[in-house]
Amino acid sequence: MTSGEVRVIRRQWWAWAVVALVVAAAVSPLVLTWLTNPDDQRLVDLDVYRTGGQVLLEGRPVYDYFTPAPQLLPFTYPPIAAMLAVVLAKMSWETAQWVWTAGIFVTLAVTVGFSFRQVLSGESLRKYVPWAFALLMVACTYLMPIRDQVRFGQVDIMLVALCLADCVARRPWWPRGFLIGLATAVKLTPGVFLIYLLVTRQWRTFFMAAFVAAVLTLLPFAVIPQDAADFWFSALLDPTRLGANEATTNQSIRGMLLRLYWPDGLTSVLWLAIVAAVGWYGFRGARDAYKAKDPVTAVALVGLMAVLLSPVAWIHHLAWVVVVLGAIAGDGRDRVRLWVAAGVWLYYVVPVPWWGVSLKAADIPGVSLVLGKIVQNGFGLGALALVWLLVSWLPKRREIA
Repeated sequence: MTSGEVRVIRRQWWAWAVVALVVAAAVSPLVLTWLTNPDDQRLVDLDVYRTGGQVLLEGRPVYDYFTPAPQLLPFTYPPIAAMLAVVLAKMSWETAQWVWTAGIFVTLAVTVGFSFRQVLSGESLRKYVPWAFALLMVACTYLMPIRDQVRFGQVDIMLVALCLADCVARRPWWPRGFLIGLATAVKLTPGVFLIYLLVTRQWRTFFMAAFVAAVLTLLPFAVIPQDAADFWFSALLDPTRLGANEATTNQSIRGMLLRLYWPDGLTSVLWLAIVAAVGWYGFRGARDAYKAKDPVTAVALVGLMAVLLSPVAWIHHLAWVVVVLGAIAGDGRDRVRLWVAAGVWLYYVVPVPWWGVSLKAADIPGVSLVLGKIVQNGFGLGALALVWLLVSWLPKRREIA
């Protein structure tokens, strides 16, 4: 950052203060809706995290408990997550809700800042960066995967921010790879970034990430050995603990196949074959983006792999779409890319999969079942289309522009 840029930012301090108020006002309807929900429907996933910490403090088995009715949700995360959740357990339920929600928006701001760095650092926007950032923050908040972060009190956008910052920060003050290791230890699916680091031969970062993930995975065996054993040798092997795998909100490749209700053996073979093909294509594209010095696109692709290749990926796991939008928008000079980004944004704002459920229920002969299933899988199919967009379409647009 040049001295001139620093002076501009200093002169804009008042604008950033106003922007914070504008963003707070714009997102307040969403926040207030979910934080004033009936108590047994409010931030139910945060309740899982916090109760996991409470159970650990009380010395009870973490993976045997369920949250109170009507949710009855088990703790499904690695034991290190339960150890970290002790901080939440020390807070009152009301305080934890507000602290967690604030954390969602702080990490969303980090994600937006890194994802749209090219646009925000452009010469034409220099005087208007605070206002452009505010617009992007509000727009991304109302994406359905981000709305669900607030609704359920989810952790996904925090993991997105950790992995994104680790990969794209120019001069990180932490050892690069540390944040990916932390995210992987807490929720396993960011482990796809270890594959990315391998295929791009970022050896030092890979070894740091693997080391941190290993230490945080082994630590519970020394502190809470029975809970650690319960997770790795029992709970992890039971996919039904995550909920109905064929439910609409599971938009992974496996979730889409399960909703076809074909024989289990055929479904498994197809899943493995498609996962192999999509994984090869996606990681190859991420490697090419890294070589082209476009780390945001690389991270967007790896994030989509985390969703598509996972056995279970709920709609809120698609928080990676924020990074995808930044990758498509680029530096903001290509109007076609901006229009495509706007279209992707709108697609993930509206509840497409639930339209498919309604269409199936309409029972229109010859239409409802087939079209309804396609629309029901809309976000997962959209994620596949985004992989193609980032791997094949985007490089061609760079050449044209």
